[in-house]
Amino acid sequence: MATFNSEKVDIARSNAYVFEFLSDFRNFEKLMPEQVTGWTTDGDSCSFTIQNLATLGMRYNNRTPNNHIGIVSEGKVPFDYDLQCLINETEPGACSVVIQFNADINPMLMMMVSKPLGNLVNILSQKLKEICEQQA
Repeated sequence: MATFNSEKVDIARSNAYVFEFLSDFRNFEKLMPEQVTGWTTDGDSCSFTIQNLATLGMRYNNRTPNNHIGIVSEGKVPFDYDLQCLINETEPGACSVVIQFNADINPMLMMMVSKPLGNLVNILSQKLKEICEQQA
């Protein structure tokens, strides 16, 4: 299992606010890089295409209020994966977030996707900070 962790971002919003934002896949679309197209969601699951890579689906499987959101792969995907959103209150009205992507990738595929997946988790966390703080 390969693990990719984003850099920790400090967000000037409460952990409850960030948790609520991440608890709806309609908001996740705003975090995705421009290479992500064809986004569809019902709020609790989604699917999308990453240009020149694959079509992926995912759904929520675990939510611990204000602290943790677990997301797992769904449907026909090229490899099994999960996405963990770890939210920690740092002070009242502020929190830190780390996004972790865990994937069951064979060594050959790992060489091709490790850099893009590492970049993806950092893009997600940086955009999360930008969007949440803009809405303050």
